[in-house]
Amino acid sequence: MTMALQFEPGSLIHARGREWVVLPESTDDLILARPVGGLDEETAGIIPAIESVQSSSFPLPGRGDLGDSFSGRLLRDAARLSTRAAAGPFRSFGRIAVEPRPYQLVPLIMALKLNPVRLLIADDVGIGKTVEAVLIARELLDRGEIRRFTVLCPPHLAEQWQLELSQKFHIEAELILSGTIQRLERDLPLDISVFDRYPFTVVSADFIKTSRRAEDFINKCPELVIVDEAHGCTVGDGSGRARQQRFELLRRITSEESRHVILVTATPHSGNEQAFRSLLSLLRKEFADLPLDLDAKGREGIRRKLARHLVQRRRADIRHYLEADTAFPERKDKVPEPTYTFTEPYRKFFNDILSFVEGYVSDEEGSWRHRRVRYWSALALLRCVSSSPAAAAATLRTRAAVDAADDEAVEDVGRRTVLDQDDTDDALPVDFSPGSDTESATDTVRRKLLEFARRAEAITPEQDNKLQGAIQEIQGLLDEGFHPVVFCRFIDTARYVAEHLHTALKGKVRVEAVTGTLPPAEREARIQALVTEPGPYVLVATDCLAEGINLQDHFNAVLHYDLAWNPTRHEQREGRVDRFGQKSPEVRVITYYGQDNPIDKAILDVLIRKHKRIKSDLGIIVTVPKSSEEIAEALFETARHRRKEAAAPRQLVMPFVYDLERKRKELHQEWDSASDREKVSRSRFAQHALDPDVVAGELRSVRDAIGRSQDVARFFRETLQAAGIPHEMNGQAVKVHLGDVTPRSFRQALGMDEPFTGRFELPVDRDEIYLARTSPVIEGLAGWVLDQALNPLAGNGRRIASRLGVMATSLVSGRTTLLIVRFRYQMKRSTGVMESLLCEEVVPMACTGSSYDPVWLPAEEAEALLDAVPEKNLPSTAVDQQTGLAERTLPKLRELLASAALERAEKQRQAHERVREAVPASSRIGHVEPVLPVDILGAFILLPR
Repeated sequence: MTMALQFEPGSLIHARGREWVVLPESTDDLILARPVGGLDEETAGIIPAIESVQSSSFPLPGRGDLGDSFSGRLLRDAARLSTRAAAGPFRSFGRIAVEPRPYQLVPLIMALKLNPVRLLIADDVGIGKTVEAVLIARELLDRGEIRRFTVLCPPHLAEQWQLELSQKFHIEAELILSGTIQRLERDLPLDISVFDRYPFTVVSADFIKTSRRAEDFINKCPELVIVDEAHGCTVGDGSGRARQQRFELLRRITSEESRHVILVTATPHSGNEQAFRSLLSLLRKEFADLPLDLDAKGREGIRRKLARHLVQRRRADIRHYLEADTAFPERKDKVPEPTYTFTEPYRKFFNDILSFVEGYVSDEEGSWRHRRVRYWSALALLRCVSSSPAAAAATLRTRAAVDAADDEAVEDVGRRTVLDQDDTDDALPVDFSPGSDTESATDTVRRKLLEFARRAEAITPEQDNKLQGAIQEIQGLLDEGFHPVVFCRFIDTARYVAEHLHTALKGKVRVEAVTGTLPPAEREARIQALVTEPGPYVLVATDCLAEGINLQDHFNAVLHYDLAWNPTRHEQREGRVDRFGQKSPEVRVITYYGQDNPIDKAILDVLIRKHKRIKSDLGIIVTVPKSSEEIAEALFETARHRRKEAAAPRQLVMPFVYDLERKRKELHQEWDSASDREKVSRSRFAQHALDPDVVAGELRSVRDAIGRSQDVARFFRETLQAAGIPHEMNGQAVKVHLGDVTPRSFRQALGMDEPFTGRFELPVDRDEIYLARTSPVIEGLAGWVLDQALNPLAGNGRRIASRLGVMATSLVSGRTTLLIVRFRYQMKRSTGVMESLLCEEVVPMACTGSSYDPVWLPAEEAEALLDAVPEKNLPSTAVDQQTGLAERTLPKLRELLASAALERAEKQRQAHERVREAVPASSRIGHVEPVLPVDILGAFILLPR
């Protein structure tokens, strides 16, 4: 709605005894305004009909503002850090609580060149895809192009997304899960959807894909959708029902051509070309029919078109980007891999189980479903027996999970519970012992299973060499100062290991088990309780922690107690600690297996070592290019015949050994081919074609507008010094000593009463506060400094920063006026969800000569003058004379700054258009007007020494 001219957005008004800045959302009847020098949280509504509201202007510095002459930089920094509506090419950077790495600007710049935004972010694990995706969302939000967005993700990742959105981007999102939906819908009218009520949501993809929920979501879908773990929403040969439902949901969402979509995954290509193209088709329909050979002659245009929508980088691509080093830890695998051998009781138990399984699987009785149920149950039993006596006993006494599935879901459930595949529903936790008893089992089979269960329960910890060897490896890690995570496949194994580990370490080391039986919030709480106190600790976890909760802040080693049957799961486990933000220079990885366990040997030889070799050679993850069933059969046959090879004459097993070796070679050849294709893809889509100079220029504009972490650190340090607060600087960390003698106003500004340690760059230790520019501590302190400078009654007459100063310095050769100027701009577009925007910038400007014909110095010279310090004392008469001269000349200088405001406003418009050129002209920021007169926050007269 158009506002009354006297209260245009950006203009100043006087109400309730103070000055306010009018915000764009205001109407004639309700003025939304922020206090001058205040924060967004202090925004208030003022009703002109019942309250006195008058137009106002910012007062010029005067004699009453005279104070310390070094205040120029402190005043500029305080004003710049006090605004979230910062100028520059991007609207969002003043509102986020993280300083993006230079390489993280690449997806943002790519996204803003698309309309609608359709982008696949496929960077490696641990690089920061979440930050890259939400940075785009925050930018579209702050540009007024969207009002709502949702994140679609697996349910176990939902709380992690909610936390990232809140802590780093100041976006409060609501969780929409099977466990929250009733509470959210309870008080809603029948015709109102949760997507109407809550603008920002994190939604379980598996919950929302059901027909009734899907229709509501599609009808009320926000303007932007972020899809995490997007590889789980593709379809190809052998795709499960749940995966097909997720793809169909996204296909319908993306059919709305104006909708923005960001797909996020570290493994976009599963080796299945059809599945990969189905993923790309969510970006543009035509990508579903891409040729297999994109490198063929004459396809440069297709490659360029796809490259606009896909960014895919390895750590090596971004470790040294734009002269900014991003520290990643060095991952070191213990070589050779530690092993164990079965004790005699365990070996006999294992071999007896294997013999039973061979006969069980070879039974041709019953329907196809009964045979497949027996097959998956047998594989599950082998996995559990290899894991631990506890898991073995549990599965032997439990009804097979696959037996409860209907005919269509048998294969889906089997893949998930046995092969560590992620393409099915979240109805079943992934880490439970899957059970081996089936509906078709005879009484004889059931008696045999119970007999095996009793034998498993009779195996003591002393008879379990796997457990004893792992305890020694964990003790070794603790002795070297590592904090390990022990990953187990099954809940029963995790509890078993944690219990006996605690006993073996005699209570000197804290041990906690976290499994899928705990809700996500409880998992996080237990981890925090474990790491809060000083001293050694060990986390034993199932694969419920292989995704979701980032563990790099507290852990720096991984021991694979159970080998996963999907090597990508190993990468996910290790990626929880080996990622950006890990403070330890080294992450230790131990792959632990049974020397005489044919299952482990098969997994290691066929999958794990090959996966690690590809990762080491290429620096990328390449998914196994075979179907789950083929891999399972190969592993099962390997285990069976390795045992037979040890017991039978060599000539009897040689034909099979030859056939098995042939299958292994075929798998590895396909894997190598997939790796070669992936290497080419990564090189093609690493966005080397995006000119680094373009990224560097935009990064420089951002830093000029809002500052960087070094500027925050300087402001914090100088403010503490000026306020006389005891503190100790240690590199990027600062320890602040607060107490009863600390002024109350200072403690209130910080929101702190006790001593604390802060750090200005990530990562931070668990007892440190991250002091980002938008952290409550920094914003509170900046507002306090600025309020004291602008309010004559603040600070009991003592100001940390003053608005007027006079000094003698060798940095100038003649009388120079240094001004701290705040420009405000009203940005207008003809269409879009928000018609106007408001932004601010605070810059130093310096001039020589008379106020009627000043000579303005270049920007870099004005910036350098902020470093000026008094080099000799001036007599009071000289200071008084210069102060009077300043009071007389500042009104004229403010008038002349109107032309500078117009020029800078045009540069703002060009910057916005430059980074968002894909948007139609009617939707761009078509006009940027400066709000006049400009605000002169401070004036400092510099005289030659």
